[in-house]
Amino acid sequence: MQMPHQMTTLTEVLNTLKERGIEQEFAWAEDGLKSEENKVYKPEELLLIRVYRFEENTNPSDMSILYVLKAKDGTLGYSLNAYGVYSNQDAEYDNFMRLVPEAGNDEQLRFTL
Repeated sequence: MQMPHQMTTLTEVLNTLKERGIEQEFAWAEDGLKSEENKVYKPEELLLIRVYRFEENTNPSDMSILYVLKAKDGTLGYSLNAYGVYSNQDAEYDNFMRLVPEAGNDEQLRFTL
């Protein structure tokens, strides 16, 4: 079985998502994740497809996490956050993301980069 190309940077993953038509960034709002069209999604309206974690050895401030999400209405997108002491979101964001159900293996494989 051939191994997929290993991406090592956030930029590479974002560029690959863009090439696949996934450019929607879900922004954290008080009441959920908001699309660029200002539609707000609750955890039960989303499915967590993939999680990418980036940990840079040279600069701890470069630690980030990228969630690839699919809404029940078919909207595909991502949510990006620094993590650890450099997180730019509050604890409510983290708790929200914990409530988003994870996709099954078949759905996850469709989004292998």
